Amino acid sequence: MMIRKRKTDEEHPMELLLLADPSEEIVKEYVSRGECFVAELEQKIVGVYVLLPTRPETVELVNVAVAEEMHGRGIGKQLVMDAVKVARERGYKTIEVGTGNSGIGQLALYQKCGFRIVGVDLDFFVRHYPEPIFENGIQCRDMIRLSQDLS
Repeated sequence: MMIRKRKTDEEHPMELLLLADPSEEIVKEYVSRGECFVAELEQKIVGVYVLLPTRPETVELVNVAVAEEMHGRGIGKQLVMDAVKVARERGYKTIEVGTGNSGIGQLALYQKCGFRIVGVDLDFFVRHYPEPIFENGIQCRDMIRLSQDLS
């Protein structure tokens, strides 16, 4: 598998991006400001992540998604670790990520990749998404904020 920056003449892999964030409007907004990276296997895009500069020396990993048929193969972890490596190479001091309270697998993944929980944005998904989101039988209400020091 190869992870690379999305080429400027390529469409964003919207189908994958929408697996991690159900709002096409929100996804389009942040991909227009961030950098999109794709994981390719046998010339097929099977994963994606987006890095978005937020503050001086800080970048946010705003979307990580893997094609559903490729789950359980470690691709998500490779994507997250690549994002950390790219952020460090670009001179960022901090990488942040936010995920829903219902994303049990995502919370575990980010912590396995060295992120630490730094806060909770209560009712984030209730305020920013018109329809309720459910995952693992849990309503996704709160944004769990995680961070990793890159220095």
